[in-house]
Amino acid sequence: MTTITSLTRTVDGVEVPAAGTYALDASHSHVGFSVRHLMVSKTKGRFADVTGTVVIAEDPLASSVEVSIATASIDTRDETRDGHLRSSDFLDVEHHPAITYRSRTVTPAGSGRWAVEGDLTVRGVTRPVALEVTFEGGAKDPWGGERIGFTARGELDREDFGLTWNQALETGGVLVGKAVKLEIEAEAVRQ
Repeated sequence: MTTITSLTRTVDGVEVPAAGTYALDASHSHVGFSVRHLMVSKTKGRFADVTGTVVIAEDPLASSVEVSIATASIDTRDETRDGHLRSSDFLDVEHHPAITYRSRTVTPAGSGRWAVEGDLTVRGVTRPVALEVTFEGGAKDPWGGERIGFTARGELDREDFGLTWNQALETGGVLVGKAVKLEIEAEAVRQ
């Protein structure tokens, strides 16, 4: 049974967005990451320039997402580190100006949560990456726009994408951890 409002609908007892095509609103979205630093803490960062499209299908399991992230927009609040991350040691923004993600499947993962499997491309290397996605709801903005929100979490091994630069520490361990945790807050507007 499906119950529909203008922004959301209930399918098999689960609230999902209304079917349609939605454009990511970069000013109200956050694509962040964290990685171990010096084996004792985590460094967090974000990408400021993100575009994307979310297509919510009549059958929610046929929905899809495509995102493009400008690699030069990386921001860890340290310009020296950001410059190193933009270099050929890491993102190589001169030759690889974008990171892309394209979903392949969507499956239920519990009440209001979805497992989105997709292909992430970084530095020309494409690998599968799973995201755990939660639908946060829908709302009309004061200007008549229809908006939906999601949070997503995932993890990847940066070395799988050729991001292998590191430095050994005198005390053991390495400067930069291999595991990168992804933290995404996304708001999108119906087109």
